Amino acid sequence: MSRKSPIPESAPAGSVCVRFAPSPTGPLHIGGVRTALYNYLLAKKHQGRFILRIEDTDQVRQVPGSEAYIQEALQWLGIVPDEGPQAGPNAPYRQSDRKHIYPQYVDQLLAAGHAYYAFDTAEELEAMRAKLQAARVAAPKYNAVTRESMRNALTLPQEEVEALLQAGAPHVVRLKVPHQGVIRFYDHVRGWIQVQAATLDDKVLVKSDGIPTYHLAHVIDDHVMGISHVIRGEEWLPSTPIHILLYQYLGIEQALPQFVHLPLLLNPQGQGKLSKREVETLGLPIFPLDWKDPITGAYMPGFREAGYLPEALLNFLALLGWSPSGGQQEIFSREELISHFSIAHIHKAGVRLDIHKARWFNQQHLKRKPQQERVAYLTAALQAHQLTYTPEQVAAVCELIEDRVAFPQDFWEQGKCFFQAPESYDLATIHARGCPPVYELLSAWIEVLRALPHFAPDAIHATLQNLLADGGMRSSDVMPIVRVALTGTRSGPDLMQSMALLGQAEVIQRLSKGLAAFRQITQPAT
Repeated sequence: MSRKSPIPESAPAGSVCVRFAPSPTGPLHIGGVRTALYNYLLAKKHQGRFILRIEDTDQVRQVPGSEAYIQEALQWLGIVPDEGPQAGPNAPYRQSDRKHIYPQYVDQLLAAGHAYYAFDTAEELEAMRAKLQAARVAAPKYNAVTRESMRNALTLPQEEVEALLQAGAPHVVRLKVPHQGVIRFYDHVRGWIQVQAATLDDKVLVKSDGIPTYHLAHVIDDHVMGISHVIRGEEWLPSTPIHILLYQYLGIEQALPQFVHLPLLLNPQGQGKLSKREVETLGLPIFPLDWKDPITGAYMPGFREAGYLPEALLNFLALLGWSPSGGQQEIFSREELISHFSIAHIHKAGVRLDIHKARWFNQQHLKRKPQQERVAYLTAALQAHQLTYTPEQVAAVCELIEDRVAFPQDFWEQGKCFFQAPESYDLATIHARGCPPVYELLSAWIEVLRALPHFAPDAIHATLQNLLADGGMRSSDVMPIVRVALTGTRSGPDLMQSMALLGQAEVIQRLSKGLAAFRQITQPAT
């Protein structure tokens, strides 16, 4: 099908109104964050409204703390709603507080014959499904065929229906889906979609506790709040024909929003939906913030606590399923995302979450922070560890290690060796590289360095090269041992620049101490 829409995406300023409508049944999945982001970007691009609505009609599955978690996550990311539980002209924004709104629409559907009461017990419903399964019906449904043999207002005498209602008999309200016909709608990602009504079931609109289901409540709320675009995950695509019918049956089809069903976020292998399994097996964050389940006590790591910057996470998520038109730009500020965003360039295929790419985005955004902010990360850590430093020294170290840091905490991990001598050494490197010829060369180098008048990277490097040439050795024979002596590990930024930053006296002291320790570690047992 063509993806060319009969409804243009372009809209006058202020006419776009979108909503992010999560259920407080647990922590906000990173896929939900992407949904919120796309809604936010579209609203801001068109100077429209972005609404946060809490869809808490499923009271049984609610988890304490979920709503607060959702709001904190959006606040941290800067996806700030124009309207929501705190305030707004469409209050209240929790569906549980909007129960008084829905009955009139239910009565309208019942009166027009588009919905009906159903009194079936759980046992009767199970018997119906078992009968259909025995008849080898692949997907048993309560639909235009099966409802004729069930206990509902379509099969029972009117007097009995009224008596059951008067007696308070348990019941639900179901949508009366036609047995024949085609439901046709346009989706901005997949183009025109046609669904045979016979493949649908009579969805429950109002549960036995009187609470409306998502199918009914969200359609009414979207209509009342003037939602122009419904941007949500593709898992809702199969339910959209039901929602189209509700718009038609309620006589509000002219207010039908534009639909945008986002592609799935896949696991790192690209072989299935991103789930909690990835957290357990790969240690991969799939939630914006840390989450501890108040019921089970299970802990799930978050992107924030792992050191991701909110602007980097937004940049990363924006490109998981969307790409700007033209050019190869990957790094976007929030303002650039708003300017470039278009639902016309949302992809159809699922996209895998590449955590290495997320790390790269974080590194790039960290590099773009003002120098004083990057220096502040290391300064705070030095203060916490009560180490001595000068602002000039901290700035120089941050500049030297900037290509090696991806997270704020990396400034400490990569930079601490410049402010405190190593307390332990990488033994594997010592055993692999340490030997008398290397030790002899290092002893000679220490004396040369002690007499070096200008302790600069080029001068340091020249003295080492001269000794290597005289001793017939290679840099790779010596450099790992030198680095371990100076920092305790075998990896780090440019060694000669590191030595210049440490200073002549500190380098000589660390090399001398390390050399003595290495001789003892590798000396033959007697």
